[in-house]
Amino acid sequence: MFLYALSAACMVILASFSGFIKIQPRQANVNAAGADTDTVLLGGMPVGIYMETDGVMVLSTETVEGADGNFYEPARNLVKAGDYITAVNNRNIEGKADLLDAVEEFGDGNVILTVRRDGESLDVKIHPVEYEAGEYRLGIWVRDNVQGLGTITFLTGQSRFGALGHGIHDTDTNVLMSISDGTVYRTSIQDITKGSDGNPGSMEGIIIYNNFNVLGTIDKNTDAGIYGTIDRIGDLFEEQIPIETAKKEEIVKGDATIRCFIDNELKEYDIQVTDIDMSETEINKGLVIKVTDKELLGKTGGIIQGMSGSPIIQNGKLIGAVTHVFVQDSTMGYGIFIENMLEQAE
Repeated sequence: MFLYALSAACMVILASFSGFIKIQPRQANVNAAGADTDTVLLGGMPVGIYMETDGVMVLSTETVEGADGNFYEPARNLVKAGDYITAVNNRNIEGKADLLDAVEEFGDGNVILTVRRDGESLDVKIHPVEYEAGEYRLGIWVRDNVQGLGTITFLTGQSRFGALGHGIHDTDTNVLMSISDGTVYRTSIQDITKGSDGNPGSMEGIIIYNNFNVLGTIDKNTDAGIYGTIDRIGDLFEEQIPIETAKKEEIVKGDATIRCFIDNELKEYDIQVTDIDMSETEINKGLVIKVTDKELLGKTGGIIQGMSGSPIIQNGKLIGAVTHVFVQDSTMGYGIFIENMLEQAE
């Protein structure tokens, strides 16, 4: 990821979120859909996604060399990957900067970290290591935000959107990230890497972080996708296409399409639904799909990172969204039933 400093904004080149399986002026809101709750606006547009974690997420612990030349592991067996640090000595923290400030202030003695683990809160006592005169470390690698690209699947009549169809997991721990809030931005797709068997492709795009490019907010990160509210509907849904949603019992094996943004064009491409898993062993893998469209295969090799959330359409209805690509066969992947996403969007 490359970061560029701009005079009035921050521009970031983003890679898309992965889903792998190994084997202008502000516009007024418009009516997103009719009164029929089974009708939504059809998506397929890529967006930039920025989310802040609910607390500071622990990635791992490490050894610290002290100012005395000895090596210490102050956090070993006290915190673990996937924990969220929410306070230091009863002072709430919201990000890495807060954590660093607290450690500097309290570092010459024991500090009490309040940690959220598996939904429960606990306190752990750690003695920071002085690695330079008056400078202290806890020996913990942390993260407090995540950013990337994804695809919008739909928008409801209440301006609620669903996207990705799968949750955003931390790349180091594979833990579903607990978020405090997030933002959806306009993005410009700059490059597509074509996928091949064993090497899934990807999209890269640019976001300029300023108020002009904010489209809406994110309030949920779940195994069935990310959800929130679009404020600037006209900016994102330039072509507003109402579409009925299908019950999973209506889905059949055979012809379907996916709608996605490739080569600066939003259009539908032919696929086949090859399998339907009504048991829903995994919430985001109810459908198995295969890309058959020669044009899409020529451009992307099949399903690539960034397509997660692309709407799947069959018999004129929205039946689901693309969620994963098979690493060993980039023409194939999984999809989620649209029913599962609509439940989360409420």
